[in-house]
Amino acid sequence: MEFSSKLLEKAVNEMAQLPGIGKRTALRLVLHLLKQPSEQTQFLSQALTKMREEIKFCVSCHNISDVEVCEICNNPKRIHKIICVVEDVRDVMAIENTNQFKGIYHVLGGKISPIDGIGPSQLNIDSLVEKVKSGKTEELIFALSSTMEGDTTNFYIFKRIKDYEVKTSTIARGIAVGDELEYADEVTLGRSILNRIPFENTLKNT
Repeated sequence: MEFSSKLLEKAVNEMAQLPGIGKRTALRLVLHLLKQPSEQTQFLSQALTKMREEIKFCVSCHNISDVEVCEICNNPKRIHKIICVVEDVRDVMAIENTNQFKGIYHVLGGKISPIDGIGPSQLNIDSLVEKVKSGKTEELIFALSSTMEGDTTNFYIFKRIKDYEVKTSTIARGIAVGDELEYADEVTLGRSILNRIPFENTLKNT
């Protein structure tokens, strides 16, 4: 792709680094910004800079937040003794959109994947185990994707907390095997949360 401007080329190259954005799409977006009033581009730039510099991760659940403890964890109307364990913040958003879950979350920050060099110590698993040890947690809902990595992560956590008095369940398999939660429709995902099954039952089928 030939560019008549080095500034344009640099902007396109930076935009193309975003997930799912190729060079042609990046060029279209950059040219669109050029056609807009300069203030709009400045607002976008300021919003991105402010987000990058000031955004926090909840000290309790590791969800993205503007403050130390996120709004979900701070909400007294949520059921704090029920924790839904998810891979990342996109899964929190997907489940929240169903309006079916009233507990709180714990964001692991990924899944155990030896092939990718990701082990348990690189995830937010120890802090989850500490919550269970405190005795304040009644149920853990495993809501990771139905992949080998997701199942491995579920089983690892289950082994870590099986000696404590806590119920473990997993979302019903209304979500197709291999599917990511963020791509599931809200009705299917909502039903999967409501119709969750004991985690031990899934072990019998493996």
